[in-house]
Formats: sequence, structure tokens, C-alpha cells
Amino acid sequence: MALAAQGFGGHARPAQRRPFDAALDRLHVLQIDSVNVFARSHYLPVFSRHGDYEPRELDAHLWGSGEYTEYWAHEAAFIPTSDRPLFGWRMREFADRYRADGRVERLGAEIARVRAALASGGPQLVRELEAGPRGPRGPWWDWSDTKRAVELMFATGEVVATTREGFQRRYALAADALPASALSRAPREEAQRVLIERAARSLGVGALADLADYHRMKAADARTAVRALEDSGALIPVRVDGWTSRSGTPLPAWRHRDARLPARLAPDALLTPFDPVVWFRPRAERMFGFHYRIEIYTPKEQRRFGYYCLPLMVAGRLVGRLDLKADRRERTLLVQAAWREDRAPARTAETAVSLLARAAAWQGLETVSVSGIGNLALPAAFDAA
Repeated sequence: MALAAQGFGGHARPAQRRPFDAALDRLHVLQIDSVNVFARSHYLPVFSRHGDYEPRELDAHLWGSGEYTEYWAHEAAFIPTSDRPLFGWRMREFADRYRADGRVERLGAEIARVRAALASGGPQLVRELEAGPRGPRGPWWDWSDTKRAVELMFATGEVVATTREGFQRRYALAADALPASALSRAPREEAQRVLIERAARSLGVGALADLADYHRMKAADARTAVRALEDSGALIPVRVDGWTSRSGTPLPAWRHRDARLPARLAPDALLTPFDPVVWFRPRAERMFGFHYRIEIYTPKEQRRFGYYCLPLMVAGRLVGRLDLKADRRERTLLVQAAWREDRAPARTAETAVSLLARAAAWQGLETVSVSGIGNLALPAAFDAA
């Protein structure tokens, strides 16, 4: 039921529909991440669900159609522009927090300068907004005051990203870049009810923590929304075998009223670490018995599985992980490590080869090279599909 709700297993659309429309409809939010060792994270959920497509067409739709915008909806994520008012309460929370901690006062002059620069000069990158020499920067979060100011304005809703270039946002005043309907702010409780309902629709079935995490809401707010949605019939209380609290009692859960249990659904897929199927690690462990942690920020000598492991789904179960890197100069997909779970089905290696060949071809690569590290035995090299 959860996989069907997430867009696996078909959900055919008319031929004139773009291949990514069905996935965007099902997911509601598409998380963005800076890591590009294999492919940008927002490209992969569509590939996982619908196979080969042209990423440039997805970018053109997300950035150029006016139908989507970026905000802190999970982490940084694309959302329908029409749903931006549902996050007005979050924008207000950011504004209250920044006033309370002194950031608004401390950055007040720089905020005013950035506002004036965007009003007169239109959309700009941070480096174009900076008034003086940039000076040295640290490798991570050593931001200039200009960067701090514009990120504050993004969080509070005053500016938006019109596109990303080299993964850097090009900012504009929201009033200049968005339709008036997207600038309004829905009442807090009403908006949170809608967001929890959207989360339930995308998850199919979920515990309170699952529903809250989808749009990064507080448990207390999510609980209030769930009660209202249960009263209205949008959410139906259920019990899920094996879902228990720490005390061993059944974990309360809800099914969206439109969720359906397909007769048979056993998809094979490579998932990004930021796919909704796995992004809330407690849910992935509870549903699939799959303990997953991304190891990007783990020192190399302490990594267990690899720098950027993609979860491997075989027959609808999470049974492996593949540490991938695209060597674009050599047009080769490097499998730096390949792992299988103890309960992985016999066809796991065969399925991994097929998925890797397709993924390589989708990324414009010609061959797949396997290091041999890990307990999932794959051929040393094979061609892209």
C-alpha cells in the first residue's frame, strides 16, 4: 500500500503527459540535495518510479513552468507553487526565531541592502549581491553577511529561488517572481491539516511520526491535524502487524481513505538516500527491517558501506546498497561497493546488474565498473543498457 501510494507500479497517465508528472503528483515534495557524485537527488525518485527520462526536461518544468517553487518543505524541496501558502506558518516561525535570537537586528542593514538590490537588479546569485570582495571562505558554512541575510529572507518568505546554477540559488523578491496567490498565507491549523492529509496520501499508511516528518512538523501539531482528519474521515485508524511502541503496545497508525492495496506490487528500484521511502530512517527500519544511514559526513576510515550508498529495492523490499560514483570523463559508472542484506532474494545480483545498466545509460555513461568491495557479487564490468 505504501509503495503504491509512492507511485511505484504504474499509475499510467495519458501519452501526452510528461514522464515525471505522475511521480511529482504522488510525492508532493521533491527533496533537493547538493551531492552530485552520481546524480542530483531530485532526479532519482522519478527514475526509480518511471525509468529513463531526460533530466533537462524535468529541470525546465521545475524551474521554468511556474508550477513549482523551492522552500523548506522537508529539507530544501520543490513543492507546487499553489501549495506555498501552506507553509506560511513556517515562514512566521522562522521570522519569530530570527527576531528572538537577534539575527534580524544584527543583519538589518544588510537585509535592507539586499532587498534594494533585488528590487532594482532582479534575480541574482549571492556573489552578485555581495557589496565588496568575497574574501576567503571555509569549506562548509562560513557564510558572508550577504549569504546570511538572503537565507533569512528565503526562510521567512520574502525571497525565492528562481533557479539554481551550479547548485547556487538565484534569488528574487517573492513579490516579483510569484503570482499573488502564492504570496498569501493560509491559517496555521488549516494549512497543517492539509499538509498532514497530503503526507498521508503520499505515504498510504503511516504512524504519527511518519506523517509529521513528511513536511517536518512538530508531533503536537501533527497530532492535532490527525485528530481533525480522523473526524472528517480522511484518515482511518489502523493497526499494522509489527508496529509497536517502545513499551511493546501497538503503534497508532492511519491509512489515507484513498489508499488501496494492489493485488500485486513488487518493484525493483535504485533509490536516492533522500527518497521518501527511506528519508525517515525509523520508518524504513520499521517497514522494511532496513537500517540505513548515509555516510557522507562519516570519516572514510569509519564508513561501513560507502560514501554515497543508494538503497536497492528488489521485489518491493529493501535488500541492498550500492555505493555509486559517475566517472563522466571515462563515461563509466563506478560501483565502489555493493552490499546485500542477509534476507536478500536469490535474484538480487541479477536485478542490481539490470538496474545499474539502466541507470548508467540514463546518465549518459557507457560502461559499469565494479570494485568487488562488499558482499554482493557482481560482474567486474558490463555495458550500460
